[in-house]
Amino acid sequence: MSGSTDTAQTDAPLNRIFTSQLSGPGVAVALFFFGLSLQPSLLPRTALFQGVVSGVTMMIGYGLGVVGQWAWNYLGLPKPEPASTAQKVVLGVTVVVVGFVAAASIWRQVGWQNDVREIFGMESISPSVWLLIVPITLAVAAVILILSRAVRKLFQLIARWLNRIMPQRVARLVGGLALFIVLGFLINGVLLTGFFLVANSAFSVRDTATVEGMTEPQTSERSGSPQSLIAWESLGRQGRSFVASGPTVEELNVFQGGGAMEPIRIYAGLKSADTLQQRADLVLEDLKRAGAFERDLLVVATTTGTGFLVPEAMNTLEYVHNGDTAIVGVQYSYLPSWISLLADQEVTRETSRVVFDTIHDYWSTLPPDSRPDIYLFGLSLGSLGVESILTSVNIINEPINGALLTGPPFVNDMWDEITDDRDAGSPAWLPIYQDGRTVRFTSLDNALDVPRGEWDDTKIVYLQHASDPVSFFSPDLAFSEPDWLKEGQRGPDVSAQMAWFPLVTMWQVALDLPAAGNVPAGHGHLYTSSEYLNAWLGVTQPEGWTASDTDALRDHLNTMDQENEDQG
Repeated sequence: MSGSTDTAQTDAPLNRIFTSQLSGPGVAVALFFFGLSLQPSLLPRTALFQGVVSGVTMMIGYGLGVVGQWAWNYLGLPKPEPASTAQKVVLGVTVVVVGFVAAASIWRQVGWQNDVREIFGMESISPSVWLLIVPITLAVAAVILILSRAVRKLFQLIARWLNRIMPQRVARLVGGLALFIVLGFLINGVLLTGFFLVANSAFSVRDTATVEGMTEPQTSERSGSPQSLIAWESLGRQGRSFVASGPTVEELNVFQGGGAMEPIRIYAGLKSADTLQQRADLVLEDLKRAGAFERDLLVVATTTGTGFLVPEAMNTLEYVHNGDTAIVGVQYSYLPSWISLLADQEVTRETSRVVFDTIHDYWSTLPPDSRPDIYLFGLSLGSLGVESILTSVNIINEPINGALLTGPPFVNDMWDEITDDRDAGSPAWLPIYQDGRTVRFTSLDNALDVPRGEWDDTKIVYLQHASDPVSFFSPDLAFSEPDWLKEGQRGPDVSAQMAWFPLVTMWQVALDLPAAGNVPAGHGHLYTSSEYLNAWLGVTQPEGWTASDTDALRDHLNTMDQENEDQG
């Protein structure tokens, strides 16, 4: 009897890939998930991005509905008769509830989008945006449905072949496991590895290019100059931009009224030397050559993934100290930060520690009264590297003067511990830790004077936005409401319409990550020169600096930022 059943199952027609037939429970759950995809989050979204997000989310719901229907049937649970009153009532209630959720979410989506856009200073959108969102959503959902049905058909083919040599249920189990293992290998062992290889290859080619307008520096204070130990061609795209830009002595003198020095900028690219230690030794020698240890201030900066050092931070520091500065950076990857966050965390830490230890070991041998003050800087993934230095034992005997960490990603352990252990009553998005004795936080508005305690000689500043998903995403959002969304702790650029829902909020904030750098400066993961000005003043405490100096430089920097934006 069992053999004939197996034969019947084997001969049953395979499910078709291209068919209009859909699962009723799957469609119901998909519509519910569509509504969830429109819930408020941290950042504004374009119609294209929202359509992709909604299409993917819908199909996750559809898949769950199909699995639920299959489990119900597999367990042999009772099914209502097709025309029964119970079925009609359940179907009617389901349609009403799902339709209400979807309609309410559609209506609310435009509202919360415009709420965030108003906070960010962006133009509002009209309900006509749905003329784009809906077709994009359906197109994405259709592609995912076709792919998933193709996988299902492959599973059925494998199970049918195995059913020739083993019982049908065993064949389905073995076939499912085999397909799962193969797909897992393809995704993790082939697709992801291939993705990183292709990305690394593509961005390494991009690294050979030079940004338009950037030319080889001629002054001895820059790496890549004729006097430098490091060749211009080896610096990489971001390194060349770094050493070829920044305020000139003439520009500094115009603002400061004279007495400016040519800022020192030292950099090594991945092609500058074969090994990390060789690159660290190379920048140390170039720092010595350029006279960096005779300057007032030395900053060891950890770059972002591609080797980028943010101009707003670097330029502002040089203006504050009238060029009496030296900044050094070393490239550790060709990949942008959003990929490096997945692939290069340990490389970031190692590069930061090796470069810093090499420079710090030499710096610590110099007379304390004549060597420069030494500081650390890191933006985004670079702040992860800075934290690896701050938590090392190498600075115990010869402490640094301070550090500025901007937009710390959620993988930063020290930032996470400080936030969790913050002083009672301070919000998670702008914590006060141990009354600000060593570590202080600031944002768009300067908050460095909020703690009332005395600031130690070593001053550490975190610059972050409440709306930055790079900082505030966490897997814990799945089942735990974050403090930064609770009443009284919400940041000024987080929509009042955003609320926490299990799983949904984690998914929504995760989807904000790719767009974190595509928002107006002063929100998300983009930080302004004015914010860096406040932060650097707090960290470096320049002697004789006044409030009027701050106002004048802020106006000057804002004008420059506007000119750069207009040119861009």
